[in-house]
Amino acid sequence: MSEKTVTVSDDTTGNKVQLALHEGTHGAPCFDIGSLHEGLGYFTYDPGYVCTASCSSAITYIDGDEGILLYRGYPIEQLAEKSSYLEVCYLLLYGELPDQRQKEEFEYIISNHTMVNEGVRRFYEGFRYDAHPMAILVSTIGALSAFYHDSLDITNPRHREISAFRLIAKMPTIAADSYKYSLGQPFIYPLNALGYVENFLRMMFAVPAEGYQPNPTFVRALEIIFILHADHEQNASTSTVRLASSSGANPFASIAAGIASLWGPAHGGANEAVIQMLEEMLNSGVSLEDYIARAKDKDDSFRLMGFGHRVYKNYDPRAKIIRQVCNDLLDELGAENQPLFELARRLEQIALEDDYFIEKRLYPNVDFYSGIILRAMGIPLNMFTVIFAMARTVGWIAHWMEMMVDPELRIGRPRQLYTGKGQRDYPE
Repeated sequence: MSEKTVTVSDDTTGNKVQLALHEGTHGAPCFDIGSLHEGLGYFTYDPGYVCTASCSSAITYIDGDEGILLYRGYPIEQLAEKSSYLEVCYLLLYGELPDQRQKEEFEYIISNHTMVNEGVRRFYEGFRYDAHPMAILVSTIGALSAFYHDSLDITNPRHREISAFRLIAKMPTIAADSYKYSLGQPFIYPLNALGYVENFLRMMFAVPAEGYQPNPTFVRALEIIFILHADHEQNASTSTVRLASSSGANPFASIAAGIASLWGPAHGGANEAVIQMLEEMLNSGVSLEDYIARAKDKDDSFRLMGFGHRVYKNYDPRAKIIRQVCNDLLDELGAENQPLFELARRLEQIALEDDYFIEKRLYPNVDFYSGIILRAMGIPLNMFTVIFAMARTVGWIAHWMEMMVDPELRIGRPRQLYTGKGQRDYPE
């Protein structure tokens, strides 16, 4: 990271201050405003942190204008084509792709940490029968510190690593258990001989009375979804994990905070909103063309869910990858006999060819396709965000581990622009 300086002056007072200008490997340079208040008496104002770099990081890079996503420098397209989810996990955690020995050792460690303490499973009995799986997930992950307190010394590198292994390995078990509990079905224990994705699907859909063999197409589709969602730079949930852990909170509490942030419909719930929109279109009796016209009308509050992105102003690179996965899956299942999926394809085609959407760069994003895939696999809507949390867990952990060795680590404490009442006296 190279460094230059720039001079910022206050035209009113004539005071000046030198600010360091940090230039990273990719992306726009960043002003270091640490001396701005001391030198000029000012803070910066940036609601939503849309123009503020809250940290330096070597994990993930996004170029929204060019539609680029890199994990540790590797293009997401190459990782989706050639890698596995656990290999991507290793890459995000350690910074390099594993060799064969490292890969096998990592897979062995994760597969042997999939069991959860039986006390955790009894924890579910405190929830209502119809509790949302995300409510169960955020509570249970936060409670893991009560069961695995032998590795909570965040200053100990080995403790941090063990916590990382446990979180990655146990998340599918806890996620599947939350689904089984909502159905009133018995929990299915993990099998160490199965791969990460196969294990999760089996715990989701198997029952003791019958055998279960995961569909290979489903396995590969879900593997791709996991890879594409493993990390995405400083989004709301990742920033939440960083802010929570900046206080020294244990990793389970920090990841629980990230899950809570992800639960919001503007973040992790977007693919669920896509399916709800498609179902509304299908059942309303209103033509698709009328919905398109409403989406174009600036005075109409209706918006197409699953189109456009806060960061990507070009085609979401993840959407290009998952689009083909989605089409392959629907072709295998026979989408022509499933009106919801046929509608999705028609909507996609209109958006890709319509001048309005092209001009506004409102391309289908990863949420549009992932929601359709999950629905086609028989995964219920209330599990969509849970699966997102499973995939993103490694990204959250990677950022947490990076923070723990960052010499610039300080507890997060944003400033504010106060707009309330001025100082006043209590009435006599």
